[in-house]
Amino acid sequence: MGKKKLSFKEIMTNYGVIIIMVCLIVFTGITRPNFITTNNLTNILATMSFRLVIALGIAGCIITAGCDLSAGRMIGFGGCIAGTLLQKMDYSAKFYPDMKPLNIWLALLVVMLICAAFGLVTGFFIAYLNVPPFISTMAMMEIVYGICSIYTNATPLGGYVSEYTGLATGKFLGMSYLVWIAILVGVITWFIFNMTRHGKYMYAIGGNPQAAEVAGVPVKKTLIIIYAKAAAMYGLAGFMMGAKAGGASVQLGYGYEMEAIAACTIGGVSVTGGRGKVSSALVGVAVFEFLKAALQFLGVNAYAQYIALGVIIFIAISLDIRKYIARK
Repeated sequence: MGKKKLSFKEIMTNYGVIIIMVCLIVFTGITRPNFITTNNLTNILATMSFRLVIALGIAGCIITAGCDLSAGRMIGFGGCIAGTLLQKMDYSAKFYPDMKPLNIWLALLVVMLICAAFGLVTGFFIAYLNVPPFISTMAMMEIVYGICSIYTNATPLGGYVSEYTGLATGKFLGMSYLVWIAILVGVITWFIFNMTRHGKYMYAIGGNPQAAEVAGVPVKKTLIIIYAKAAAMYGLAGFMMGAKAGGASVQLGYGYEMEAIAACTIGGVSVTGGRGKVSSALVGVAVFEFLKAALQFLGVNAYAQYIALGVIIFIAISLDIRKYIARK
């Protein structure tokens, strides 16, 4: 028995936003020759790298019908922690004047563990005190921002060791090390989502948390792990962004959680829970980043770009909810 063919209406409902955005990207490539160049594509891929890490972290929360509004501030916190640990000894504004810069991988481990600890607290409130994810993560967003501001005294950081900034400038097989880090994170996340009990539990919770608990799924433990894991990935993204920018401040990553949620939704991670893949986040991030670049090359007003992106988010989430209602 052959597969049922999708109607035009179903195709547009499922993939309409992506199709329209891809058409705009193709149009930009044809009308703006500088858009499809090695240099521009390299820059887009580098930006996609940390955006994908953020999206993969937040995807786990969305699959459980949750969200994470603390992602942006957690990114800034991670970037600032890394910055204070990886400054040159001769830098005039060194945060810790007498401390030698850490090994970059040890610094990354410190960043991810600290951020994961905050995510663990968020997960605890969601799992054990039944505080809605929206409220829990919003509270943590404010807490993390306050702690980061006190820690750095809201002072911009810079003067990083070359080993750290080299992650953004160095290449392997023609691609930035940042891109390879994102690929590695993507592979690990795919394995977790598809090949582990934790992944199965995550989808079960997103489908029906009450039924999952009755079936023996450790719902509370799984939720805590999901939010701790997501926070660790935000810390990694902040570490990557600091390397690319060559500096960091408390504003690093501000608002990135919204774009990550939008990218996941555009790619097919359902805000109603229970559905979503690593490829969904990848497609969403790719389309979103190429769209933003296309709008810039087309000369669209910078403020109008926010309107366009907001409209896309509205449409993507509306279509996702429509599909959910249709299934029920």
